[in-house]
Amino acid sequence: MPVPHAQALPRPEYPRPQFAREAWLNLNGEWQFEIDRADTGRERGLCERELSGVITVPFCPESELSGVGETDFLEAVWYRRTVTVPAEWADARVLLHFGAVDHDTTIWADGVEVARHRGGFTPFTADLGEVAVAGRELTLVVRARDSRHGPQARGKQATWYANTHCHYTRTTGIWQTVWLEPVPRTVALKRPRITPDLASGSFFLELPLTGNAPEHRVRATLADEHGAVVTAEARADLDFSPRLALCVPEDRLRVWSPGDPHLYDLTLEVLDEGGATVDRVRSYAGLRSVSADGKRLLLNGVPVFQRLVLDQGYYPDGLMTAPSDADLVRDIELGLAAGFNGARLHQKVFEERYLYHADRLGYLVWGEFGDWGCEVGVRDDNQRPDAGWVTQWLEALERDYSHPSIVGWCPLNETYQHLHDRITQLDDVTRAMFLATKLADATRPVIDASGYAHRVPETDVYDSHCYEQDPTAFAKIMHGLAQDEPYVNAGPDGRPWSVPYGGQPYFCSEFGGIWWDPRAAAEAAGDELDSSWGYGERPRSAQEFIDRFTGLTGVLLGNPDMFGYCYTQLTDVFQERNGIYRFDRGEKVDTALLRAAQRRPAAFEGSHQIGH
Repeated sequence: MPVPHAQALPRPEYPRPQFAREAWLNLNGEWQFEIDRADTGRERGLCERELSGVITVPFCPESELSGVGETDFLEAVWYRRTVTVPAEWADARVLLHFGAVDHDTTIWADGVEVARHRGGFTPFTADLGEVAVAGRELTLVVRARDSRHGPQARGKQATWYANTHCHYTRTTGIWQTVWLEPVPRTVALKRPRITPDLASGSFFLELPLTGNAPEHRVRATLADEHGAVVTAEARADLDFSPRLALCVPEDRLRVWSPGDPHLYDLTLEVLDEGGATVDRVRSYAGLRSVSADGKRLLLNGVPVFQRLVLDQGYYPDGLMTAPSDADLVRDIELGLAAGFNGARLHQKVFEERYLYHADRLGYLVWGEFGDWGCEVGVRDDNQRPDAGWVTQWLEALERDYSHPSIVGWCPLNETYQHLHDRITQLDDVTRAMFLATKLADATRPVIDASGYAHRVPETDVYDSHCYEQDPTAFAKIMHGLAQDEPYVNAGPDGRPWSVPYGGQPYFCSEFGGIWWDPRAAAEAAGDELDSSWGYGERPRSAQEFIDRFTGLTGVLLGNPDMFGYCYTQLTDVFQERNGIYRFDRGEKVDTALLRAAQRRPAAFEGSHQIGH
């Protein structure tokens, strides 16, 4: 099967902008495809023969944009594609990259198994080794298994047939860009870790390499619009991951913030013993800090009230995959237009290009794992934990560590279990995810589990979810934070699910969710079978929606001990009609009124007003 013309490719942009090489080959477009409902394809020869259908990658087969549109359960799916390795890659190792494949994946190249990966949200790479020969055709085969049975990190994907409540159409198989990339055979750069240190005006770099090459060096050059700012070099043969420090001169120092999201260009190189460049990648970095001071969460040492919106990253025709790069930009711009300065990326590890756009647009982001479906410790204390969930979350942290827009991590969401006299499995898993996150990243706050069950006493952030719709009642619920007695989610019997609050920075990370869609309300008038939903009673008019939105956000903006909030949600998603925009991103109410409601000064910020 020939490689489609580059201009016809869906999602043609480079998928990894913070670790970019010049040479690459996008493999999106038409692949052979076949559904394997009973997962018997290996026995039936699907690894060896032509497949019966076609699909448009990187869109999942459940989506309209894939050209398949099959929304029933898919136990396994197969892909097949023949590609010619570019002749100019003769002296390179060829890597095959997958942005994300849901869920258990095996890759063959010319009949040779080259990779396995488990997890539906994170990237992985197959080194094609001697199988890939420059100038020759190479046949790639992908099998993705995605069982509905058993615990699995699915996020909001339904394990029953239809979309229901806050669970949506499933994603199976490839759903992010696939590409080939040549790297040097001797030694090459792997993904760097870029740590900003605002206190010293520096960036600290860790540059892991594929191997040890005597007398080689690594070099990093930081630049801005005026040219090179600072360059540093170090030996590349003493450590697995050489380290460099780039100290920015005071006259070239520019801090990243929502109001001025400045990004430095960064060039990373490996040099041989003669000083020639062996490998080069392009990257970028933002200089900013995140810290805590009592109940205050600070950005660059200043309290910035986080006006966040819950973003689930679903699209009517692409499901978890944005139809285009412009759609990722549009979602951020829609949030900014409504007065939000960031988002909680909910139950999904978003495409990395979303984070790139958040970096350059100054949009604050909380990264989250799609842990729903794991069901650890919820109903069965004896259920064994799966190390794969920690593994997948660590892969996400490795990918996203260097993005300045990310200001916090949320590994788990809405875990629930009554407190016991003994340590439970939920305690173990929650603590494992928390400690793994802290070990992977000591520079950002970590919330052990958003809402419901906080099980780690030393969690950096404490939060709650509250969908009370009456602003007066909402204010009474939230008033106890000043006395260190904040609202805490409890079980049906009124007993708390969490360890006691310890004075940490606190925010209401889910609220609002107002059930409002004027079109659906009109269509559903008198219809008892209406399946749409949201929180509370539908407002009777757009003005009533605005009044309720203004009242609820005003309660939290007026609380001097609250560092932020997260309103549910940016858009409707299928039957869930509680977005401030429709699922097609159309406007429900005058966006300027939403922005005005949020522009009142936050008591938390005091006299410090920065941001959009």
